[in-house]
Amino acid sequence: MKAWQVTTGGVCGLVLTIGLARFAYTPLLPSLQAQTGLSDAGAGALAAINYAGYMSGALAAAWIDDVRWRHRLYSMGLWMALLTTAAMALSTWMPAWALWRYIGGLCGATGMLLGSGLVLGWLMRHGHRPELGLHFMGIGLGIVVSALGAWGLAQVWPEWWRQWVAFAVLGVVFFVPAWMWRPPVPPAVAAAQADEGVNTVSRRWLWTMLGSYFAAGWGFVISATFTVAMVEREPALAGQGPWAWALVGLAAMPAVFVWDRVARRIGDTRALLLALGLQTVSVVLPALSGSLAAAMAGAVGYGATFIGIVSLTLALVGRRSPHNPGKAMARLTLSYGAAQMIAPVVAGLMAQSTGTFRGALWLTAGVMAAGMALLATLPDEG
Repeated sequence: MKAWQVTTGGVCGLVLTIGLARFAYTPLLPSLQAQTGLSDAGAGALAAINYAGYMSGALAAAWIDDVRWRHRLYSMGLWMALLTTAAMALSTWMPAWALWRYIGGLCGATGMLLGSGLVLGWLMRHGHRPELGLHFMGIGLGIVVSALGAWGLAQVWPEWWRQWVAFAVLGVVFFVPAWMWRPPVPPAVAAAQADEGVNTVSRRWLWTMLGSYFAAGWGFVISATFTVAMVEREPALAGQGPWAWALVGLAAMPAVFVWDRVARRIGDTRALLLALGLQTVSVVLPALSGSLAAAMAGAVGYGATFIGIVSLTLALVGRRSPHNPGKAMARLTLSYGAAQMIAPVVAGLMAQSTGTFRGALWLTAGVMAAGMALLATLPDEG
């Protein structure tokens, strides 16, 4: 198998497991709320349940040593991403939605952690540059697909349930290459070698990165869940939500290459600090102004930075654990997942009690500033 096939398969896997199984919820949320009566608190709770599934998957991935099981679970996640997307259309029963969002979160973990680990491992074994920027283009592409898909589907099928079914059908387009070009099962690695790879990460480094990545997860999930809803709630911006979400994806796609180059030039830690700082600014902009310019600038800034934070962090820890990069990525991602469970619930409750997302945005900026302060205590790594 060639490098372009492995990378393309990984990109399509991310579009399916993250872009559709996870991110279709964001542009469909306004119609879901308008047509089914789903409250802000309920919307936040479903997002938190989705990330509870993601965190459960990350926890499992953190303890799976057998590469054959990692490959099987990744394959299963591709199938389940299609099924859970379609299942959202079956009823308006909240427990059923919670179940599908939970399983969708598990699918996201298989694509993000197991799939990325398999791709990075394949690249390192075959002498390619151990970077995940190109691979993570799938996240930005998934956002664009979900945003433009939601806009287009709303013109043809305004009913919320038809839109979920259509997204599942669209997912088949990405399922085929993702399935055909899955990274092959790598040679088995002795347990001692795998442990040695994980132990290259010092305890201080790990705990510092866990705290910083928690803050990054908080910043990520607030915008990932509520960007469209926040834009639609501004009277002057009604109807512009899907375009703001599309801008997030369009900004994310080229950003994956840019952040790899920035890290090569100034070092990984400095690049992460820069990305976190810019993302904090992008979070604050919609809180400062309800204008279209602020909303769109915030969307672009968010899209251009969150993907860089994820790519740089996971590639960094993966390189430190070359024998089992997926396992090392999963351990670090547990803190990211914890933030993704807590933040949407807090933001949803704050928005429901105040009628605005501004307070939640300021809280998010504060959490991210704390994460930057923590990351700044680490020595730079190039």
